[in-house]
Amino acid sequence: MAVRTQLAWYWRCLGLLILVSVAFALGTWIYDAGRRFSGSGHGELEQEVKRLRDSVGKLQSETARLRAVSDASESRLKIEQSAQRQLVSQVKLLEEENSRLKEDLAFFENLAPSGDGLSINRFTVRPDALPGEYRYRLLVLLGGGRKNRQFQGSLQLVVSVQSQGGDGMIVIPDPAKPDNAFRLSFKYFQRVEGTFRVPREVKVQSVQVRVLEQGTSQARAVQSVDLS
Repeated sequence: MAVRTQLAWYWRCLGLLILVSVAFALGTWIYDAGRRFSGSGHGELEQEVKRLRDSVGKLQSETARLRAVSDASESRLKIEQSAQRQLVSQVKLLEEENSRLKEDLAFFENLAPSGDGLSINRFTVRPDALPGEYRYRLLVLLGGGRKNRQFQGSLQLVVSVQSQGGDGMIVIPDPAKPDNAFRLSFKYFQRVEGTFRVPREVKVQSVQVRVLEQGTSQARAVQSVDLS
């Protein structure tokens, strides 16, 4: 025969109530802990995003600053390069002028003026920078026999050209349109330098320079240079 102890029903209800209460409390604690953990992770994520945004903003500001410095440096470099090119061009012109002065000095040192004749010396014609443009140089010299008389006259260029239509001549300046740039006025000598232009499609074969005295149509001095 076995003897079993029977629990009263109110004790069983009390135990079940305690078990349910413990389970509920455990669930509540787990839920709160999960919320706290989730909230803490979200806050750290927001802080990291903010930090990254701040870093990107700083990098953009630094990039803009460096770009401005680079642009300013490039502008200064271009200005310096332009100034250097101008300086080189000026030096070249000065060297050419110095060379011409030396040639003039050597020429006049070996010159023994006599008579009253008019002469053309060192006449040159060369292609210039632009197509169809030519630069000419010459020295017009008056003999010492003219005493103190001032020479007044003009310069004339006769350009022989060749084109598909045949040979031809171009007179510069146009006799019907006098040009003060070709006027001559000197006592002993005058150095003349200038440019003239012809159509691009023609070929210059030779250029003749004529010195005309004021009041006459006949050339006092003539000299030619061949370019063909």
